[in-house]
Amino acid sequence: MTEPDCDVLVIGGGHNGLVCAAYLAGAGLKVRVLERRGIVGGAAVTEEFHPGFRNSTASYTVSLLNPRVIADLRLAEHGLRVVERSYANFLPLPDGRAFRLGGEQTHAEVAKWSARDAGRLPDYYAMLDRVVVVLRELMQRAPPNVSDRFVLADWLSSLDVARRLKHLDMRGRRDLLDLFTKSAGELLDSWFESGPLKAALGWDSVVGNFASPYTPGSAYVLLHHVFGEVNGKSGVWGHAIGGMGAITEAMRKECVARGVAIETDAEVAQVLVERVAGMRGKAVGVALADGRELRAATIVSNLNPKLLYQKLVAPGQLDEDTVERIARYRCGSGTFRMNVALSELPDFSAAPGTQLQPHHQSGILIGPSLRYFEQAYFDAKSKEHNAGWSRAPIVELVISSTLDDTLAPPGQHVASLFCQHVHPEVDGGWDAHRDTVARLMIDTVDACAPNFRRSVLGYEALSPLDLERRFGLVGGDIFHGALGPDQLFSARPLLGQGNYRGALGQLYLCGSGTHPGGGVTGLPGRNAAREILRDLGRSPRPSP
Repeated sequence: MTEPDCDVLVIGGGHNGLVCAAYLAGAGLKVRVLERRGIVGGAAVTEEFHPGFRNSTASYTVSLLNPRVIADLRLAEHGLRVVERSYANFLPLPDGRAFRLGGEQTHAEVAKWSARDAGRLPDYYAMLDRVVVVLRELMQRAPPNVSDRFVLADWLSSLDVARRLKHLDMRGRRDLLDLFTKSAGELLDSWFESGPLKAALGWDSVVGNFASPYTPGSAYVLLHHVFGEVNGKSGVWGHAIGGMGAITEAMRKECVARGVAIETDAEVAQVLVERVAGMRGKAVGVALADGRELRAATIVSNLNPKLLYQKLVAPGQLDEDTVERIARYRCGSGTFRMNVALSELPDFSAAPGTQLQPHHQSGILIGPSLRYFEQAYFDAKSKEHNAGWSRAPIVELVISSTLDDTLAPPGQHVASLFCQHVHPEVDGGWDAHRDTVARLMIDTVDACAPNFRRSVLGYEALSPLDLERRFGLVGGDIFHGALGPDQLFSARPLLGQGNYRGALGQLYLCGSGTHPGGGVTGLPGRNAAREILRDLGRSPRPSP
């Protein structure tokens, strides 16, 4: 028998892979992380995209990163510093007005559009808070595994979930049901009447979600984005000084301090599987693209489950049902991502001036209503007007350099453009249309800030295909799989694998394609580490 090279091999050095590796190494295991790219961090990296300009390449803002991960992995001690936005969102509107959400002026701002909405907004936030307090606990636990056989452990786990849901009164349980089953549009329409407020709140329901805000289940995507906090303040969004790469660099430092071996430019080509007649196979190692083979008693995948099972595991090693269901596992965010170098700040018609103002430090949302969001989706989905993108896209513009002067030369700026909706697979292929769509996104901002196009010094455009090629985000899916009701909790990625144990013996999953899903939380990695250590009888384990 070949001697193992280490106790644990982690495939993929994204943030969840690093988190999982750090916890496993903290329990005394010999861990090696294998990363295909030349840097670790996955989609949470900071890179130069234009001479002198750096930005968070894919993931671009902070809120969901779990406080226990921050504390346990000593991220602040390793240099992580997160600063808050001045307020949440700024919406320049077609009629020349602007809507601002967040901060001390929220009530007065909302009342300009609707006194009724201003009075109801605190109750809406209170409703979300009641549900979030309970679900935040469940996000930090392995979901009950629904196996093909009745086992006591399934029931015990289910009872544990039920005990936590008991903290919700009947009103809270009804709210929870609404948030898991209804559309964000239906929910928001029942609460509010003003278009800009519903757009600002409803944006979270289509971020990375190739769907209409009126698609049933989209209310959960909205809920998923309000789990977070920054510096102890719930629901706040912020910026990591140095970009998102500062988060994963701090994680890398803690991994190294705990003895984790991290290898970059180490692409895994195949998971090695051993089979015994009549039994399912077990993962025993990996074959690298450079020809090497590495062995370990435990293999952990931080990849999108679709990528793992369709590219790295030979079909003959999996049962037929897993092969068929992974083929149907839904991926595709409808997201087009840009990083833009600017000579000056945008001069918005609704808030003139290129000098730094508070709205420049917020999430600037171009998309005035839920109906606008819906039409953007219909355009891209139908391909009726072009090869597969919105004629009037939704764009969130975040100018990171207004909070962080390390990213751009003095007096100049970098902006992240997060754009919805584009079809994951356009007619003719994305390489043929990337620059056309990039110009559309720039023009969409320019329509609200007429100096924007001429201030662009250079840009990087990432289509869904580019996001897949560079980061392994299948279909450009930023969540490693759609956050629909059929792909959540115990069913993420499939029933029977919801507790981080994969389709093969000794194979575990720790990426965003597991509970609780996408976003830079660190929770899939933390939860997976707990389950691995439980199976190995090792401690300390991360507390639930």
